[in-house]
Amino acid sequence: MVSSPHEALHRIFRVDPGLFARLLPRAGIGFPEHTAIEPLDTDLTEIRPLERRVDSVFRVRVPGEEGGFVLAVESQGKPDPDKHNSWTYYLAHMYAKYRLPPFLLVVCKDKATAAWASEPIRVGRGFHTSMVVFPLVLGPGILPVITEPDEAARDLGVAVFSALAYATDPGLTAILDALASGVADDAGKTGSGDVDRVDWAEIVEIGLGEGPGREYWRNLMATYTPNFPGSNSIVEESWLDGRAKGQSEGRAEGKADAVLGILKARGIEISGSVRERVTECTDLDVLGTWLGRSLSVARAEELFVEE
Repeated sequence: MVSSPHEALHRIFRVDPGLFARLLPRAGIGFPEHTAIEPLDTDLTEIRPLERRVDSVFRVRVPGEEGGFVLAVESQGKPDPDKHNSWTYYLAHMYAKYRLPPFLLVVCKDKATAAWASEPIRVGRGFHTSMVVFPLVLGPGILPVITEPDEAARDLGVAVFSALAYATDPGLTAILDALASGVADDAGKTGSGDVDRVDWAEIVEIGLGEGPGREYWRNLMATYTPNFPGSNSIVEESWLDGRAKGQSEGRAEGKADAVLGILKARGIEISGSVRERVTECTDLDVLGTWLGRSLSVARAEELFVEE
């Protein structure tokens, strides 16, 4: 299982390799018919003291074409000019190693990084260009937002990647709301290969990283999944808390904890009176309203402002 937000954004493709063919067309990038997508070794080192390791590498087998092609996936958190050197090396080395056409896919969580990664990388001088690299890019502003539960349920892999790509977007809560209902589907399987809903829930949990979004997701899983099996994660922790204290009481306490957790993660000061009012509330609708407000209020007391 993935262990960091950086890993989640690229290792989701190792969990569900067929996601390439379903996700790239949504960004206007064609993906050919294929017979198999296979993970490859990520170590592209030639001289041992100089380590070069791409995040994920896949071989895509295409019918009628001998060998297919190689696809490297890089998770990029911010613009980094040094990556241009690494990416040109990756492609050149993969072409020499596998004797197959190489492609680079960069996955991002913010629009500025996605725009930067989309720029062609030109190697040469004014009088001559020796090489041009055109990265494929997936990220916010390129992929459509998924906020409809029915659409999320049709393909959880795509919906999960959308949530991770828009992890810093102000509209994240609507994306997570749609995704939660699909992840909590009693069917247990999603239709995205053989990936279990528990795995998808954990990928989202880890991929969101520390902060308000993760607290919100934790609350959703505690609310939507009354019979979640053990998985040693925040998802399981929330489930156990709810089962131990009774379903209604557990949900109320879970939402109250989420409200306070989001405020704390955002650096909002929480007075004793605010903490008491939130923790003593048992109305799930009221707590849901406060939970939504906790993501944007400037002061904790604004949770209680009547509209």
